Order: sequence, then C-alpha cells, then structure tokens
Amino acid sequence: MSSSSTPTTAPSVPLRRPEASENSIKPPVWALDAAAPSAQPIPLPAQCSRHARPDGVCCKDLKGDDRTLIDPDIVRDVVIGLSDGLTVPFALTAGLSSLGESRLVVLGGVAELIAGAISMGIGGFLASQAERDHYRFLRTTTAARVVRSCDGEMEREVAEVLAPIGVDERTCRAVARCLRDAELPPSTSHPVATHDLESNESLRWSKEVGLTPFLLKFGAGLEEVPTRRLYISAFTIGAGYLVGGIIPLLPYFFIPRAHVALMWSALITGIVLLVFGAVKARVTGAGVGAGGYVWGAVSTLLVGGVAAAAAFGIVKALEGGGD
Repeated sequence: MSSSSTPTTAPSVPLRRPEASENSIKPPVWALDAAAPSAQPIPLPAQCSRHARPDGVCCKDLKGDDRTLIDPDIVRDVVIGLSDGLTVPFALTAGLSSLGESRLVVLGGVAELIAGAISMGIGGFLASQAERDHYRFLRTTTAARVVRSCDGEMEREVAEVLAPIGVDERTCRAVARCLRDAELPPSTSHPVATHDLESNESLRWSKEVGLTPFLLKFGAGLEEVPTRRLYISAFTIGAGYLVGGIIPLLPYFFIPRAHVALMWSALITGIVLLVFGAVKARVTGAGVGAGGYVWGAVSTLLVGGVAAAAAFGIVKALEGGGD
C-alpha cells in the first residue's frame, strides 16, 4: 500500500554545458579582423605625394623652364615666310641697285613682294591640303587593315610601337585588345562587359580612338590636319613673306641713290635677321642659355646673308658678261 501511494517523478537529466573548446571554434557573426571598407580611388589629378617629400612641397609647385612655346606648325610657317621675305626681296633689290635709281628698285621690289606673298600663301595652302589628303588615305587603308586582320597581327603591330620604349609583351597585348574593342563592334572583336558597351559605342563614333589612330599617330607619326590649318598656313606664310620683304625695301623709299640705299638695306636686314633668329630660338625652345640664342641669331644671319650675296654676285656677273 505504501509503495503504491508514493508519487512517481520523471528522472532529471542534467543539461549539457558548453565546453571551452566548442566556444573557441564557433565563428563570430562579424569578422573581428576584417579590414575597413576600401575608400573610393583617388582621381589621378588629385593624387600627390607632397607628404612623402622632405620639404612638403607639391611637385606641381616646383618651377622650371616655364616658357610658353608656340605651335611648331605656326613657327615653321612663320620661319618660312619671314626667311624668304627677308632674303629674296633683299637679293632682288641688291641686284637692281646696280641700275642706280631707287625708283626702279622700288617698283621691281614691290611687284615681286606682292607676287611672292600670294605665291607663298597658295603654296602653304596646297602643302597643308596634300598633307591632309595623305593622312585621310592612310586612315582609310589602316582602318580596313584593322578590320580584316586577326588579333595576333594587331598585337604584333602594337608591340612594334610600344616594345622599343620598354612596354612588356603582356601589356602590349592588353593595349591591343582594348584599342580593338574601342574601335570595332562587339561582333567582330572580343566580347566586352555589359557596363562597357555604352561607353564603347560612344567612343566608336570618334575617329580619334581605337587601333587606327594609334597606329597612325604613334606608329607612322601622323596626325589629322584640320581644315582650318590650311587657311592658317596660307595666311601665316603669305603675311610672313610680306612683312619680311618690306623691310629691305624701306631705305629705297627715302634714299634716291640706290647704292647708298643698298648699304642701309643690308644693315637693317642684318639686324632684323639677328633679332629674328634669337626670337625663333626662344619660341621653339632651341635657345638654352646665351649660346643657344647667339647661335640661332648668327645662323639665321648667315643663311640670309649667303642667299643675298649669291644673288648680288650673280647679277653682277651677268651685268659684266653683258658688257
């Protein structure tokens, strides 16, 4: 009786205690040693290592030879026009001075000056036009070659341009693929990512991106000649010839005796040639120190003087032979 009246209870089972070994291998929710999220890349124009320099000065603030150089094409046209204007009319007036009258020298010099300026201007226009047409022809043929050539051929041509300046073969291949993708549609070139399609389509309409302009500019050393360049070249050469040619004629307007005017013309032209040579050395960057300016001035004077002396001597020889 007593045994049946005693209530029965369920046996208690102790809960399992977590051990230290299990806690040590359980991964945390967030990595404790995770690096801070990387910041946005700094744009190239904003990058500067001034803090690494001992003086703390940005390299852009360091001053060097900051002379302003003129476009080499314009300098070339000015040099052609002025040099011819200073030498050809002076040589002509020197030869006509043997006639003895300044009036004849002025008439002949002005006629030659106007005709020469027009002729030089037209010559500059036609020369620039021929250069533009040559570039456009090469651009058409090069673009056709890029389309029909395989990737290996294009990589080889890019390597021929970049390898001599120290670019490795792997980088040359990457550059060739990037330029080919920028010029050709995705169906004829390597497949590109979706986010690059829109940018590549906008670049593809430009004639200044891709393999064709790369091979022309860096391989053949050619650049597009804008149409305005034709007119600038014609005006620059013609005006330079006109300005340079009027200088040797100035003494003949005021001195009736041609032989006396010739002496003043030679003196004035020589001074102008010296100044012109020094200025040319300055604007082209050839003048480094005093020696560079002196050489530029003297060389220009020698060229003009030799041309004028040759013309004067030939006229004298012909005049003596006629007698």
